[in-house]
Amino acid sequence: MITEASDRRVGHPATRGRVIELLAQGPATAAALGVELGLSPAGVRRHLDAMFAEGLVSAREQVIRGPRGRGRPAKVFSLTDTARDGLGRHAYDGLATAALRWIAERGGEREVAAFAAAQISVLEQRCEAAVRDSGDDPLARAEALAEALTAQGYAASASTIATGGQLCQHHCPVAHVAAEFPQLCEAETEVIGRLVGTHVQRLATIAHGDGVCTTHIPPKVFRPGAPPGGAPAPAGRTELVQIHDGVTMRTDS
Repeated sequence: MITEASDRRVGHPATRGRVIELLAQGPATAAALGVELGLSPAGVRRHLDAMFAEGLVSAREQVIRGPRGRGRPAKVFSLTDTARDGLGRHAYDGLATAALRWIAERGGEREVAAFAAAQISVLEQRCEAAVRDSGDDPLARAEALAEALTAQGYAASASTIATGGQLCQHHCPVAHVAAEFPQLCEAETEVIGRLVGTHVQRLATIAHGDGVCTTHIPPKVFRPGAPPGGAPAPAGRTELVQIHDGVTMRTDS
């Protein structure tokens, strides 16, 4: 167990490793990390300051909605690309990017999209069995899919929100490649929709600089006159909904 007394030295490897593991699941404040680690915010900041100096974490001010208290907002810390590289999951990024550039030069965007679909189909096959026995409800299937994606290294989670549900992927094994070739994200979104059994909307991606890949999943509700299969209902009143980590979306109701 990590304690304040046993963690005096900045850069303690056990603490640093736990900080990286926690931030790999999504951005967090020093206070939130301290709760998970059993350390004071000041104790966690010693490690975060050292990791910031080494380029392992980045910091931004926490977004405050509504009345603000006194003082400056807390800082939210995220892993940098350097830290994510250290997790050992991007060893072949350079080769993959070069291969996709070669395909794009000779076959165009359509061939890149076809390649992305073929690659993501492998992920679909691995996750299909996990959601097969979870029923027809898209939110239940999303929970099963989150577990399957976590087993594939995506550190995924599913939760229910006011407008349905959301699937969050806190790690993306192909983030660096997808930053240049968004067809990978598009193919993955299509796979998520097929697996949960309804139309879904990608709200944020790690590849585009967001802290988490977030996908909105509408509930399986059939309104009078609405098309089947989870298709969007006719536009009506617009509502602004908070989704995740500062990301918002507009939905019709």
